[in-house]
Amino acid sequence: MGAQSAMSEPAAPRIDLLRIAQWIAPGSRVLDLGCGDGQLLEHLHQTRQVRGAGVEIDDDQVIAAVRRGVQVIQQNLEDGLALFDNQQFDTVVLSQTLQSMHHTEHILQEMARVARYGIVSFPNFGYWPHGWSILAGRMPVNDQMPFEWYDTPNIHLCTLRDFQLLAARLGLKVTDLAAFRGEREIHFLKGWRSMLALYRFESPQGRPA
Repeated sequence: MGAQSAMSEPAAPRIDLLRIAQWIAPGSRVLDLGCGDGQLLEHLHQTRQVRGAGVEIDDDQVIAAVRRGVQVIQQNLEDGLALFDNQQFDTVVLSQTLQSMHHTEHILQEMARVARYGIVSFPNFGYWPHGWSILAGRMPVNDQMPFEWYDTPNIHLCTLRDFQLLAARLGLKVTDLAAFRGEREIHFLKGWRSMLALYRFESPQGRPA
């Protein structure tokens, strides 16, 4: 009985999803882009009482999210967020998907349009072992970027500094940064020592004039 109960327990949210939850105010409105199986929105509803919706394209993931009780719109993110009004949400999340978007600037601008705050996470290409891999003549492959160069969905890899420069150019004010290597948070030399970056930014439309 005990073994069966343990097997049925849901998996704990990823460490970056737990940090995202800390950045979201209780009772707020949240849009999760590329929501997958709805784990983040379910966690936010249970722990922060948020009102949320997700956007996902994959059929199986949409079904899994609906089974969690998550409201999901099936749509390709590359088509934009025209379904949503300006500042309709308090926070919009794009977790570990930015690097696979064809139109990076457009999705960030759309995030800033539909919500006061945006949260994005992505693999940090500036992680120092990546440099050794390239010097050895190979594209990096690791837990955070497990694909070979010929089958990777990652088309726009960047460093922490790259993202910060783009955010500044788009008028997005970075308010928070967290960096991780596996399950460990990195506090020193984040740009070199972290494998995953997590940013929270404020939309220029959401700031007081």
